[in-house]
Amino acid sequence: MNKPKVIVTRCWPAEVESQLKALYDVQLNESDIPMNADALKLAMQTADALLPTVTDTITADIIGVDNRRVKIIGNFGVGYNNIDINAAKGHGLVVTNTPHVLTDCTADIAMLLLLMSARRASEAERMILSGQWTGWGPTQLVGQKVTGKTLGLIGFGRIAQAMARKAHHGFGMKILFYVPSAPEQAIVDELQAVRCETVEELLSEAHFVSLHCPGGPATKHLINGQRLKLMRPSAHLINTARGDVVDSHALIKALKAGWIAGAGLDVYEGEPNINPGFLELDNVTLLPHIGSASEETRAAMGNRVLQNISAFFAGLEPADRVA
Repeated sequence: MNKPKVIVTRCWPAEVESQLKALYDVQLNESDIPMNADALKLAMQTADALLPTVTDTITADIIGVDNRRVKIIGNFGVGYNNIDINAAKGHGLVVTNTPHVLTDCTADIAMLLLLMSARRASEAERMILSGQWTGWGPTQLVGQKVTGKTLGLIGFGRIAQAMARKAHHGFGMKILFYVPSAPEQAIVDELQAVRCETVEELLSEAHFVSLHCPGGPATKHLINGQRLKLMRPSAHLINTARGDVVDSHALIKALKAGWIAGAGLDVYEGEPNINPGFLELDNVTLLPHIGSASEETRAAMGNRVLQNISAFFAGLEPADRVA
């Protein structure tokens, strides 16, 4: 029997690509250049499975291409707002993601951004690299203390809870959170966390605010100018969720005007095209979407995709089906 045809849109960890070669008739992207819409349409017409990443926009137009052959889209990433899920459902396409395996690494990056922003680490490194450091001074690069402060989490899923554990048990931080539906009480009790009734309540009380909500229309620009003004002037905003959760123009204005002290970002609106206003600021820490970028996690994400498509081609229900 012929092996299913699988097209992978970007370079994946070598060990995962080796498994794909062994199991499937696979077309890899050795150049790692993102595929454009026409290439994605062709892939939909010539493969049984398409394996995109969270930066590949799979629109209704691509999903609805004539003579589509693809039956399953195995997304490499926990988020899947890059895929038009309603269109996929309408065309009977199965869509899967890769949850659970990137929790700790993404929470680590969120904590890293919090620490870097609070202690002005990016600004300090630039001072060293530019040769501008002339020695220690009592008022030089004074930032914010982290230990014992209040961390507010918007969203309280696995990644937010993992960050809360690091912050509470490691840094003695008080945990606030906002989420529409109540989490398990045992988790709340473990972290001595307090649930806020509104986003506005959390923003006004927290010293650090970290975003962990999904992307999409419901959360687009959840953090806007009006809400940024509610934060403390000494507060910091951390985003490892999705770029469009934050109005980038409003955030740049807030950082310039001193509405808040700093921000740490790993995701951006319209990435990889970052709003150039961020590049003019000293009080922002910028990382290139590396939340899950550890050897262990990226391999685990690829293996999760493999498990999902293997189940599908065996006639079983994929464990991580989202459509």
